[in-house]
Amino acid sequence: MLIVLLPVHIVAGGLAMVLGAVALVAAKGATLHRKSGLLFVYAMLTMGFSGSILALRLSLTNMNVLGGFMAAYFVVTGLTTVRPASAWTRWLNWTALLVVIALSVIDIALGLKAFSSAGGAINGVPFFMLFFMATITALAAAGDVRMLRLGTLPAAQRLARHLWRMCFALFIAAGSFFSIRERVAKILPEPFTTPFMRALPVLLIFVAMFYWLWRVRVRRMLPQSGRSRVAAPVL
Repeated sequence: MLIVLLPVHIVAGGLAMVLGAVALVAAKGATLHRKSGLLFVYAMLTMGFSGSILALRLSLTNMNVLGGFMAAYFVVTGLTTVRPASAWTRWLNWTALLVVIALSVIDIALGLKAFSSAGGAINGVPFFMLFFMATITALAAAGDVRMLRLGTLPAAQRLARHLWRMCFALFIAAGSFFSIRERVAKILPEPFTTPFMRALPVLLIFVAMFYWLWRVRVRRMLPQSGRSRVAAPVL
């Protein structure tokens, strides 16, 4: 089974990066955006769960175990954010909240363990990265609590929530690939294996994310008459 899972994980990860990039640059709300985005969710779920299963062979505290669940959490909550509210989506959101709380607690515990260790890391992951991920998951959990309490969010906040969660999931996929030079060298030519070129795709994800978040904020702040004159994206 594990022999089969590895190529499935690799293919799903590659598709997730391609589909995520397409969804990010496609016209928001258009057919290409919706279809590539949905396929991105399926690819990320496949990549995440297969990666978690493969990582369990190494250690329960392996970051890829947590990373797989984190990737699944972000795409699921990103998708349910723009889907009509129903009993099914509410059940998914409550389950996701429990998952992300568990992830945050585990990341904090591992961060403290790494901080107190001689090398300041655990399984090769430095303590500050674990605390960073704990902060992200804690903020995501707070957002989930707010949404569940309100029942629904205003349109601009809903779009912003969808956007940053999908982008962060794409960051997980891109980061896991481009952070390791040997992986990049197997696929891309030598000039693309330098630290700068490997960091560039990850940075571009955040540039695009902050750009669209800014566009959503501008749209929310425009008066009604101004909105009719400015073409605003529908994410």
